[in-house]
Amino acid sequence: MRKAERLFQIIQILRRSGRPVTADALALELETSRRSVYRDVAALIGQRVPIRGEAGIGYVLEGGFDLPPLMLTADEIDAVSLGVHWVAQHGDPALARAARDVLAKVAAVLPEEIRPFLDDSPARSVPSWSRPPDGLDVGQLRLWIREARKLTIAYKDENDRLSERTLWPLLIGYRDATRLLVAWCELRNDFRTFRLDRIQHAIFLDAIIPGRPALLRAKWQKLQSEGC
Repeated sequence: MRKAERLFQIIQILRRSGRPVTADALALELETSRRSVYRDVAALIGQRVPIRGEAGIGYVLEGGFDLPPLMLTADEIDAVSLGVHWVAQHGDPALARAARDVLAKVAAVLPEEIRPFLDDSPARSVPSWSRPPDGLDVGQLRLWIREARKLTIAYKDENDRLSERTLWPLLIGYRDATRLLVAWCELRNDFRTFRLDRIQHAIFLDAIIPGRPALLRAKWQKLQSEGC
């Protein structure tokens, strides 16, 4: 890896980390020596990149710093292209339009010499040919999640049993052929997952979810990681 690329990667590693990153951790990810990391960090500080910390403790990148040009590696371009194309093919219409807009914005600010890698990336998603229709407006559902509002649904499970639920919507999971709503169910007083194509109808309520939805999402994710 050339020095310029290594300096760029150090900034990226520090940017994505919320805690101090040690020289050993940087050296491991960059596949270089700790001594090289010390020299590179000193070079970045000399170029007025706002890095704080010291050897043996770790380094952090102060907030508000950004790189003027959008420089991406070939693998990063493939990741952007794959992610955007997958969302464009599997997301709801509003999200699909947003994905195409993101791709256009990235292409507009990429240096001209690497733009062809985005236009002709070897990483693409496979279209979903048999996706059942959703039972509610997914764009409005995403808005209700952001605004922390409740909704009621009529839901038909895999055994065709119909039930009425009042939900605190927390997040939407996207599969190849189906979409899932993770929510707190007032009927069960617990987390439940609902396939959007099995929702028969939905009423979006003005009622605000009690507490902080972010804490509920964190609790659900913790339960998932523990296999509950």
